[in-house]
Amino acid sequence: MITLRGVTKTYGSVPVVDSVDLDLGRIGVTSIIGPNGAGKSTVLSIIGRLLTMDAGAVEIDGLNTRTTSGRILAKKVALLHQDNFLTARLTVGELVAFGRYPHSRGRLTVDDKSRIANALAYLDLTELQTRFLDELSGGQRQRAFIAMVLAQDTDYVLLDEPLNNLDLRHAVEIMRLLRRAADEMGKRVVLVMHDINFASVYSDEIVAMSNGRIVRQGPVDDIMQPEVLSSIYETPIDVQSINGNRISFHYT
Repeated sequence: MITLRGVTKTYGSVPVVDSVDLDLGRIGVTSIIGPNGAGKSTVLSIIGRLLTMDAGAVEIDGLNTRTTSGRILAKKVALLHQDNFLTARLTVGELVAFGRYPHSRGRLTVDDKSRIANALAYLDLTELQTRFLDELSGGQRQRAFIAMVLAQDTDYVLLDEPLNNLDLRHAVEIMRLLRRAADEMGKRVVLVMHDINFASVYSDEIVAMSNGRIVRQGPVDDIMQPEVLSSIYETPIDVQSINGNRISFHYT
């Protein structure tokens, strides 16, 4: 369980995250949605300890993130930021191996190598493991970064805008892979999402944020309602049921 209580982050006099309370359970997919500037990515970065909070507390399986060592937390939670750009010229295999660093400290064991191979196979990257990242398509590169996160072998996987800069085919591919990872590997996958229809189709629950606060949290069907979404995004949004999924219409 990831638990946030009273989490606050302020830049100057402006709170970008304002007294957030949030519980994220052990298995499944949670999408965090909301307008730009709602505080979604900041919350994710605070959980992953990329940012320090000004007030409040975060616990991961009972471990306080302020007082627990980074090495221990890195075995609990993995975070992939949307700006996953590396200046070093790495192969796919080298990148995925970085996911084992919290366990191996750079000295790969037989078990580490097995987990790297499994992550490459799971993301269909085995034949690309000797290719350099700058030789890959956007979809292939995103799969490589997700393979690195899965190789880290944490119970909690946090992904900030995992569909950023992907075309429709690759976006669907990534969401299917993340859904499989939650179901087959028993992980809690937490996604910051701009596309509310992807969030609807592939999530178990949705957390909606606005102005630094959580305004709604619940099952997909509870959040994917016209009045709820229209209030969150301050624009008219219709929602229809299509093939058992709640789909929003907001283009007219």
